[in-house]
Amino acid sequence: MSHTARWALALAWIALLVLAGAWLSRNLEVAGDLRRFMPEPRTPEQKLLVEGVGEGPGSRLLLVALEGDAPEVLAAQSAALAEALSADPHFALVANGGTASLEQVPDSLRPYRYLLSPTLDSHALDEAYLRSELQARLQDLGSPAGHLVEPLLPADPTLEVLALAEQWQGAASPRRLHGVWFDHAGERALLLAQTGAAGFDPDGQARALDALRAAFDQARGDSAARLVVTGPGAFSVEVGGHTRAEAARLGSLDSVAFVLLLLIAYRSWRAPLLGALPLVSGGLAGLVAVVAGFEAVHGITLAFGFTLVGVAQDYPIHLFSNQRAAASPWDSVRALWPALAVGVVATCIAYLAFFAAGVEGLSQLAVFTITGLAVAALSTRYVLPALLDDGHGRGAFADPAASPRMQALWIRLQSLPRLGVTGAIVLAIIAVGVVWWRPGPFWQNDLSRLTPVPEASLRADEELRRELRAPDVRHLAVVPGTDGEAVLQASEALLPVLEGLRRDGVLAGYDLAARYLPSAAT
Repeated sequence: MSHTARWALALAWIALLVLAGAWLSRNLEVAGDLRRFMPEPRTPEQKLLVEGVGEGPGSRLLLVALEGDAPEVLAAQSAALAEALSADPHFALVANGGTASLEQVPDSLRPYRYLLSPTLDSHALDEAYLRSELQARLQDLGSPAGHLVEPLLPADPTLEVLALAEQWQGAASPRRLHGVWFDHAGERALLLAQTGAAGFDPDGQARALDALRAAFDQARGDSAARLVVTGPGAFSVEVGGHTRAEAARLGSLDSVAFVLLLLIAYRSWRAPLLGALPLVSGGLAGLVAVVAGFEAVHGITLAFGFTLVGVAQDYPIHLFSNQRAAASPWDSVRALWPALAVGVVATCIAYLAFFAAGVEGLSQLAVFTITGLAVAALSTRYVLPALLDDGHGRGAFADPAASPRMQALWIRLQSLPRLGVTGAIVLAIIAVGVVWWRPGPFWQNDLSRLTPVPEASLRADEELRRELRAPDVRHLAVVPGTDGEAVLQASEALLPVLEGLRRDGVLAGYDLAARYLPSAAT
């Protein structure tokens, strides 16, 4: 192939890659829902578990602390932050222990306030009771909270809405100082924020955290206060950011090492460029296949897919290394192809098993990897040799085996002292000694050790949960029934039992629907 034809082929190949990248920029949609990498729930218990882990309040709860300034300043910042987040669409619920208000009761329940409230279970709504309540409201109107009470009086003179809000707050609540929640030392203002995004949605959690930090910066002003945030969403964003940074750093180092290796081995600036073409082709082809076959591409598919397709960087290296100065690249690749094809097919067969798992994320990963490896191998076999042909049927690269520098390096490596039997025994003794005298337990069965969340973040989360009395939901009991009424009646029957267990110290706490909504029979 002539010099002009090789350049034309190279430019056509690059143009095709650019077109694929442009198409991906318009059609690529990246998803972060981890449920795409979980088996599809089939039984009611599995569906309940997945729903609870992904959509339940436990996975969407952020624990917030403000510290580093005077309590009065932190209390004002807590109030301002709660007000800002309550109007933010990224949050479904924000609580800081402020005065219970009408907004805490859903609109659909307000007409039923007298039925839901326990007040009239012990009082008759007669003239005497109503008169005493109105006298109390006169005093309330003269208090600093009068502006909160006034809008409620025409429809709710006995303030049943506020009674409900206080009842639903629960018995165990954090310490209140300056009108908001504080820790027991009175040094940190505390808040709870429930995100609108599911716990399985790291992108949604990241947007909520960004909104939280922006609102805090606005509320803080020139204060020296600091923001502490923990919870599943905060952990997922922290770990995700750390993982992306590490992946970018290691990927950059790997790319630099790959380029330097090719430059040193083949002494040509063309080697890294030509060697990258099959790899880039495989990555883009795999991504195009996933985008065309699935609604959205998961971020994990992108990360692991490109890592797995990175195996294809060996394909051009095999061709370069088997190329000799007097041989045609086409002859070299024909001799190499049987072994290379067997390896590619074997790898693709292994990833075919992902389709049988019934998990969308694994199916995406299989499509990405199989397509990418196949395209990289085929481009190495049928296109890359044309770019190596110097026009006289010979390879364009020098024979790396003939390089005096490479030969000298290999001779030095062979001259290094060998380990021998004695050295192996010494290393084995050292290894046994390290295992025997190592500090701490040899076997670790604490699953929390598997988490990439830093130890300091876990300790902060444990401390804030204890201060906020936030639920650490480890057990979930399900009350079945033929309809909602039957479930509520069964739940009401459990209330005295659960309360007795809580009084006896068997249960730290509990929650169920019957606490908020009585059955129609009741």
